[in-house]
Amino acid sequence: MHTGQGERKSRNGFISQVDYYEAKRCEGCPLRGMCHKSTGNKKIEINHKLNEYRAKAREMLTSERGLFHRSKRPVEVEAVFGQLKSNNKFSRFTLRKMDKVNIEFGLMSIGHNLRKLAKKAS
Repeated sequence: MHTGQGERKSRNGFISQVDYYEAKRCEGCPLRGMCHKSTGNKKIEINHKLNEYRAKAREMLTSERGLFHRSKRPVEVEAVFGQLKSNNKFSRFTLRKMDKVNIEFGLMSIGHNLRKLAKKAS
């Protein structure tokens, strides 16, 4: 049963609209213990806009174009991160704050690309 609407604020400050629902008469249900542990009826909140975005993302990822791009990702991106972590012993950033982290990652990227160029030149 729909019991109302409200707003939910995420940890990063984003405010979303949610609908609240509550089940009726949970006390006699034989599956109650598997469903929830609260003393009253089961209550849920649903963000319909988020569900629309998830459905759209799923549709795009499973399309022919999405499958093509997803098949490329392990070859192009994941290998580079693996090489940075394994070959360069780069398991975590040493600097703090986003601008310094961007600089540190940029330097690691430049080093990686220079190694690739040197290997092609030889």
